[in-house]
Amino acid sequence: MIRKHGRTSAPEVFAITGARKGLTEDVAGRQRRYVITMLVRAAAVVAAVLLWNVERHVAIAALALGTVLPYVAVVIANAGRENAAALPAAFVPTPVRPALEPTEHGGGRAEGVPEAGKPDASPS
Repeated sequence: MIRKHGRTSAPEVFAITGARKGLTEDVAGRQRRYVITMLVRAAAVVAAVLLWNVERHVAIAALALGTVLPYVAVVIANAGRENAAALPAAFVPTPVRPALEPTEHGGGRAEGVPEAGKPDASPS
């Protein structure tokens, strides 16, 4: 693709619809979720300290949230990569080929195929 003034740009990149996110992008997303969860935890602990003498029930709930959120944040961060739901199947089944039926000539027996246990009765 050529832009005005004779400058060329980087080659155009096409997205593959069924592919997962790249590893770097996936790790960055998990780190972002972990940091956001820990910021919510810090806010909950600060709210528990500030509300302890004002509204004790809310402060206890915020303290419980601040206690549980680190576990939740670590579990989410270590969950691993997402499952790609729409990946195309890697296995392509072999097409079924119809069997050929033997051609019959006169006597009702296939030509050139000796029967089991019987000698070939064809003239030599």
